[in-house]
Amino acid sequence: MQISKVKEVPIKETPHKVDARMLYDKDTAQAIYIKLEAGESLKPHITPVDVFFYVLEGTPEILIGNEKQIIEADCLVESPKNIPHYISNNSDKVARILVVKAPKPTTKTKLL
Repeated sequence: MQISKVKEVPIKETPHKVDARMLYDKDTAQAIYIKLEAGESLKPHITPVDVFFYVLEGTPEILIGNEKQIIEADCLVESPKNIPHYISNNSDKVARILVVKAPKPTTKTKLL
């Protein structure tokens, strides 16, 4: 059994400059934990694979294509491949999100 404790997984260097930790990295999928402090956000980008966001804590604002909405904890948001998206934490509390990409991307994410 493989167990990963979020606080023991190193922060991954990304262009977004936020707390992002690779929890799972296989050919079939990737799972990344993201913690956004108040006022932090991911840069708008496009991924070459389908992605879903599961909000663990907080109320981040998520944009998929032209749709933007504040999402509550325990909600899952789908983002099809090749669609611009981003996550912003415009609240005064921490937001924690589990991001799953399937399959694992073989080309880079495109920043906008």
